Amino acid sequence: MRLFRLLKIASVASRFGLDEMVLELEPSGRLVRAANSLQFWRDLSAPRAARLRMALEALGPIFVKFGQVLSTRRDLLPTDIADELAKLQDRVPPFDSHLALAEIERAYHRPASDVFAEFDPVPVASASIAQVHFARLKEEDGGHEVAVKILRPNMLSVIDHDIALLDTFAVLLERLWSDARRLKPREVVAEFAKYLRDELDLMREAANASQLRRNFANSTLLIVPEVYWDHCTPTVMVMERMKGTPISQIDRLRADGISLPKLSAAGVEIFFTQVFRDGFFHADMHPGNIFVAPDGRYIALDFGIVGTLTDSDKNYLAQNFLAFFRRDYKRVAEAHIESGWAPKDTRVDEFESAIRAVCEPVFDRPLKDISFGKVLLRLFQTSRRFNVEIQPQLVMLQKTLLNIEGLGRQLDPELDLWTTAKPFLERWMSEQIGQRGLLRAFQQESPHLARTVPQLPRLIHQALARKPAADLQPQLERLIAAQKQQSRWLAAIALLLAALIALLIH
Repeated sequence: MRLFRLLKIASVASRFGLDEMVLELEPSGRLVRAANSLQFWRDLSAPRAARLRMALEALGPIFVKFGQVLSTRRDLLPTDIADELAKLQDRVPPFDSHLALAEIERAYHRPASDVFAEFDPVPVASASIAQVHFARLKEEDGGHEVAVKILRPNMLSVIDHDIALLDTFAVLLERLWSDARRLKPREVVAEFAKYLRDELDLMREAANASQLRRNFANSTLLIVPEVYWDHCTPTVMVMERMKGTPISQIDRLRADGISLPKLSAAGVEIFFTQVFRDGFFHADMHPGNIFVAPDGRYIALDFGIVGTLTDSDKNYLAQNFLAFFRRDYKRVAEAHIESGWAPKDTRVDEFESAIRAVCEPVFDRPLKDISFGKVLLRLFQTSRRFNVEIQPQLVMLQKTLLNIEGLGRQLDPELDLWTTAKPFLERWMSEQIGQRGLLRAFQQESPHLARTVPQLPRLIHQALARKPAADLQPQLERLIAAQKQQSRWLAAIALLLAALIALLIH
């Protein structure tokens, strides 16, 4: 089977001239000219990026999805290829309804008619990993209208097979092209494999949806469908059926009286709330996954891909965004080094100069015309020259930000992303380093302080009883440092309480 698949891949690669793209890597170009003279029958007039996209579409859904993931790595790919791969659509013919019903019976150990009062055998959406059917639960389960997502049968074996081939191609690319190490093809394939296997577990997707719904409980901006956990398995996910207008249908939204500028600004607010408040964001916010409710709220769908950010990541982003739009390039360079993204021996002045060279042209236009996503991309591209390893979660965020920007400006060409986002960045920074940050840090540390402070005398006594004097110095130094740290905390708390009392008195 693998031999036949390899032959098909070789045939498609030849038809679309992918071999020429590889041979172009050879500096002199002699191999390209020789290959073209022998294969004059091929039409290679289309741009290389378009030919690559068409080849991936011809190879099937797993390669299409790989192209989609690859399009997000704009820090690695040439712009023309990244732009063309972003056009790939995950359009796959649905699998037979009998297979869908069989998958439901396999998941629940009973037929679909025993689980659902109604089940529409005609899918409403179909992609490479799963397809969705509408249904209604039985009355004893609430009688709710639901959307049932069903994993395609035998997907694991298909994915394992094609991932093995992609890994083989990555190895060959590294051997044929000296600059391939910079592109890290094997790492890209490994990242793609992890992403695909995560999507194969619908319980994981259900958990993502549940987390996002909890984060936006009672929100006036975003609706997330409820997950019906009693009916979820690794291969079948059941959630609330959502009714709304696809966000791409702009004329219909206008006819329904939806304010497009307000909707555009709300999308940006939702994104930055997810990033800087929650550190947990929907990372696949393309128009096919977003509906608009009659009351103007966003409806999020398809939670297979989410991103998470640590406090360090959020601090990195907030400081860089604020410094960028203040044109404080030295601060950008320092933030990179302080956060650990850039090596500690990086020269700040050289890094600052490189950042200024790529970013000054961006600011030669009104702020509303500046792309946040492209600024972040330029930052990534410059950072690579200084051996900065860009983390996957930041690449995912940059891709999501480009989606949000594109969608927002499609709804409202006058959207000023900076004006909308700045309050979130400044509020987050205030919460980290201001009085609220101090209170929050104390709340987080107080259980540890309560346990540690009373134990210090006993710990010192035990150490003195057990250890010879020569061995005590390091431990005593650590204990003294810990005690000083506790003292600083207590002093800060005392000052804060004194300030609060003074405010109350006046």
